[in-house]
Amino acid sequence: MNFKGFYNEDFQTFTIDGLEERMEAIRERIQPKFQVIGQALADDLSATLQTEMFLHIAKHARRTVNPPKDTWLAIAANKRGYKQHPHFQVGLFDDHLFIWLAFIYELPNKENIARNFLTNMEEITKATNEKYYISLDHTKKDAKLIGDIDLESSLVRFRDVKKAEFLIGRHFGINDPILKDGDKLYQVIRETFENLIPLYKLSFE
Repeated sequence: MNFKGFYNEDFQTFTIDGLEERMEAIRERIQPKFQVIGQALADDLSATLQTEMFLHIAKHARRTVNPPKDTWLAIAANKRGYKQHPHFQVGLFDDHLFIWLAFIYELPNKENIARNFLTNMEEITKATNEKYYISLDHTKKDAKLIGDIDLESSLVRFRDVKKAEFLIGRHFGINDPILKDGDKLYQVIRETFENLIPLYKLSFE
């Protein structure tokens, strides 16, 4: 796999002014890397889950004025889209890389998923460690370490608030050397996804 990792230039994409200018840099710098690593991850997940998983790369097509503050790839069991399905994500803000198992507000059955998680909170503890983060809004940076968040109240909010979300995974800051080592980074992403697969499966019960 010809993946060299992510470098400062990739993160600096989000300092470029102008929608078209920033999108051009995303397409040139980041999306080719997403294609390589994302397809490999989709193949791995397909084999592990014994169901075909599809790679989606964010197009930011609805934007007309404001340039995106982040960009990502998503892997889901649906060929046409991912937002209405539990999905795996890898993406960049200007200061960190994120690795998520994502349940965002477009999910039609998120109340059922939240109830499953609330009933089986020990499964979340088993799947994670102190280095894992929780986000309640995929559009914002302010994720918190799992030990610094009230997990139960976060899941209740996810269940009861229409726009509430629940994302769980890892963060790596822009200066973390692993970002520049494509092989090691790939292994960490793959391991993170494998750790979270029990939660992915639980979301379908």
